[in-house]
Amino acid sequence: MAEGEVVKNKQVILKDYVTGLLQESDMCISNENTVKLKVPEGSNGILVKNLYLSCDPFMRHLMNNPQKSPGSFFQSFKPGSAITGYGVSKVVDSGHPNLKKGDLVWGITGWEEYSLLTWTENHFKIEHLDVPLSYYTGILGMPGLTAYVGVFEVCKPKGEKVFVSDACGAVGQLVGQFAKMMGCYVVGSAGSAEKVDLLKNKFGFEDAFNYKKEDDFAGALKRYFPEGIDIYFDNVGGKMLDAVLLNMRINGRIVVCGMISQYNRGKTDGFHNLMSIIYKRIHITGFMVDDYYHLYSKFLDAVLPLIREGKIVYVEDTAEGLASGPAALVGLFNGRNVGKQVVFVAHE
Repeated sequence: MAEGEVVKNKQVILKDYVTGLLQESDMCISNENTVKLKVPEGSNGILVKNLYLSCDPFMRHLMNNPQKSPGSFFQSFKPGSAITGYGVSKVVDSGHPNLKKGDLVWGITGWEEYSLLTWTENHFKIEHLDVPLSYYTGILGMPGLTAYVGVFEVCKPKGEKVFVSDACGAVGQLVGQFAKMMGCYVVGSAGSAEKVDLLKNKFGFEDAFNYKKEDDFAGALKRYFPEGIDIYFDNVGGKMLDAVLLNMRINGRIVVCGMISQYNRGKTDGFHNLMSIIYKRIHITGFMVDDYYHLYSKFLDAVLPLIREGKIVYVEDTAEGLASGPAALVGLFNGRNVGKQVVFVAHE
């Protein structure tokens, strides 16, 4: 394609604000948008061709009506426009002094074939190309940094007993492996027998269980942690978090990363075991990866050698084509994906 050419730009559009369970029908594929393959004169923006898109649970929260979601930290998507998320892209044209045509980048981008971006602290130039590009949506992107920060900067485990929920997801599979490197005993929960097998036989967890087969979460946790849990890395919230409170050890730590079980609910689950926080002197810390992007270089220095030496493994679930994006995103909330959910959009 020639520079300055106007081309069709396929997009994933949010039809309207979502209430209740996210459905594929809440989104549509549009071929009506066009884009000029050149940044506006005098602009310092960058025009990119999107190669991979990341499906992440937080995107569901951005589909709520902001007037009915008071206190929301994020800016909601605009109905009738393309949704956004993390992705890996190739620079088509650049007005930015540190980027040129052909450079590869990752960060927030549109769910579309081409996006015109304003460079922010949530964007990074990709310098290391000896690993799969898709890794920059996962193990070397936002989820990987989230896991790294949660383990090494927030909970700082030292040979303790660790429980990870949604342990086969983009963040959880790494949290367990990082904790193992710190000499911890690690158990995870997931939503299928296949995922439980992955946790035990690929990711090296000491044990794992299928939460969908458990009627009593507190009882299940008691089986796997008869002496209690030192650290809980929470990705799901809700009833699992409530059950964990009963099974924490004195001075235990809970690191809250996400609450995927609550994102599709109009009314979130209540809690019954909050007194345990007092009796057991439990420390609960929530964190957001946005506060830690300044550590990205340190993170790469730590994790890239582990990948290259085969000391850490990562599983991806790839959906083919932008049109498969809505189904892939919805699949996060019913456990359809196995590993990090990625949408392949285009070759370089």
